[in-house]
Amino acid sequence: MHRVLLATLTAGALLAPAPAPAQLFSDNEARKAILDLRSKQADLEAKDVTLGERLERLEAANRAQLELSIQVDTLKQELARLRGQIELLSNEVATLQKRNRDLYTDLEARLKKMEPQSVTVDGRTGNVAPAEQAAYDNALARFRANDFNGAAPAFQSFLSQYPNSVYTPSARYWLGSAYYAARDHKAAIATYLALVDGYPDSPRAPDALLAVAASQMELKDKRAANATLSRIIRNYPDSEAAKAARERLPATK
Repeated sequence: MHRVLLATLTAGALLAPAPAPAQLFSDNEARKAILDLRSKQADLEAKDVTLGERLERLEAANRAQLELSIQVDTLKQELARLRGQIELLSNEVATLQKRNRDLYTDLEARLKKMEPQSVTVDGRTGNVAPAEQAAYDNALARFRANDFNGAAPAFQSFLSQYPNSVYTPSARYWLGSAYYAARDHKAAIATYLALVDGYPDSPRAPDALLAVAASQMELKDKRAANATLSRIIRNYPDSEAAKAARERLPATK
């Protein structure tokens, strides 16, 4: 643009009407004027080049700044997307951790239910498996519900499956009681005596013998009842069963 302006000015100067004779330049002055114009033209052209270069640098800088701004916006969008994903993953991890804790707690509770538990029954302590406990509780529940015909086979099944259970003396006692309640006195006597012979130190032994004597009386066998009551007094003199035996003994004579 500067070059065109300069050329126009120069041409205009050269083509302008010749001055009046009084104002004519000498050859030297004209030559000097032309050289000055050319010098100014060169300076203008140099400045034009410099301005063009500066303009190009500014435009390049603007383009770089625009590209950088676009990159920054892109990175911001990507960062926002990644933050969203991180938040989503964090929530999923928290959910999974809670689920794992719940599953672990549930599994631990189930395993604990499957593990043998230590129990003390009539002074005897031992480990009882969950199935073993359930079988005993089921049989005892039937007895307490007066379902003696159902309780007897339930206790028999328990004794068959768990002959060495800590509940064995108690199971034999309740089995004998189920037979007695069902008026199967012979079966009651055999069951009670199995308890006494197998576990003479059981706290249920004196009461079992007292029930044996009662069954023998029901069967009209006073002699056997007398012997049983005497056995209670002899072997368990300080028991409540011995006190009852002393009171019943005269009826057996």
